[in-house]
Amino acid sequence: MARISRHKKVYIAGPMSGMVGENRREFHLAADVQRELGHVVLNPATLPAGLSEPEYMSICMPMLMCCDMIYLLDGWEDSNGAKAEYALAKKLGLLIVYQEGTDHEIALIGLGGRL
Repeated sequence: MARISRHKKVYIAGPMSGMVGENRREFHLAADVQRELGHVVLNPATLPAGLSEPEYMSICMPMLMCCDMIYLLDGWEDSNGAKAEYALAKKLGLLIVYQEGTDHEIALIGLGGRL
C-alpha cells in the first residue's frame, strides 16, 4: 500500500521583473517558511540571472506542473508570469494559497524559533 504524505510540493510564485533584487529575498523567505512546514519547495528564485522571460517561463511551468500547491506572494496579480502560473495551477486543480500580508520573517521565528 502506498504511503500518503501530508507534505506538499509547493511552487512559489510572485512578481520578480522590475523588483529590487528581482524580489528574490521574499521568494527565499517564503520558501524557508514552506520548508519549515515540511513541504518540498520549488522556487523559481533559485534559477540563475540572465535568462529571458520566455526562457524562465519555459523552465517554471514544468516546475509548477510537478507541484500540489502554488503559494502566491503579495503582488502576484501585477506579474504576467505569476498570472500565467496561477491560471495553470487553477487548470491543474492545485491547492492555491495566498501570502495575504504574512510576514515571512515573523512566521519563521514562530515556526522554528530562528531566522
